[in-house]
Amino acid sequence: MNLILAAAPSAGGLSMEAITQYLFWVGTVAMGCGTAFFWLERSNVLPRYRSALTVAGLVTGVACFHYYRMAGVYAEGEFPTAYRYIDWIITTPLLLIKFPLLLGLGKDGKSFLVPLVVLDIAMVVTAYIAEVSPLGGATWWGFFLVACGFELGIVYLLFAKMKSAINAAPAPIAESLRLMRGFIFIGWLIYPIGFLMALGGSTGGDLREIFYNIADVINKVGFGLVAYQGIKAMSDLEADGARVTA
Repeated sequence: MNLILAAAPSAGGLSMEAITQYLFWVGTVAMGCGTAFFWLERSNVLPRYRSALTVAGLVTGVACFHYYRMAGVYAEGEFPTAYRYIDWIITTPLLLIKFPLLLGLGKDGKSFLVPLVVLDIAMVVTAYIAEVSPLGGATWWGFFLVACGFELGIVYLLFAKMKSAINAAPAPIAESLRLMRGFIFIGWLIYPIGFLMALGGSTGGDLREIFYNIADVINKVGFGLVAYQGIKAMSDLEADGARVTA
């Protein structure tokens, strides 16, 4: 009941707070639906790609729970910053794990997996330190810039170090991986931009939550769907080839 009252539109139309609250609900539902879809589709793809869909469902499942909790925190008049970063430190490494999983590199994938996860965790931790530091101070700016540096390191690994492995992958998988790199390069830009919105005070904070909620659905559900597209196309190609051979 408190959530409903908090998001009820005023006589003059929807307020910024109401829009933000509704988007928390949309995020919760979208993440939950994404989890159901990814896990239900596991049986319809090649066995070697099922772990990637399992991870995609874990990402959206964890986010679904956190969005439900964040909606409650926001309804009480606070920004759910702690929950946001708890979600990111769990889900963003899982997102990156999908690259070596789709490439099927096995033990050789550790050379990509370990640096990606280390850089990602370092990025989230330093960004959180900046977030809880005095707004606009030296610590705030310093850790923010360090976090941006770690993000650039992730982009470098995906676009430079993994380029050959991606080009050597089967065409449907390679196409999905290239699109997924675009999600990291372009989609993740919203987070440092949103971080700077805090300089705009409470209005900037509400706008930031709106941007974050939209970006999270795209970067988690959309990211998983792009991976699924390549996996399903590859599975269908092999199934068609097997039928022709038979």
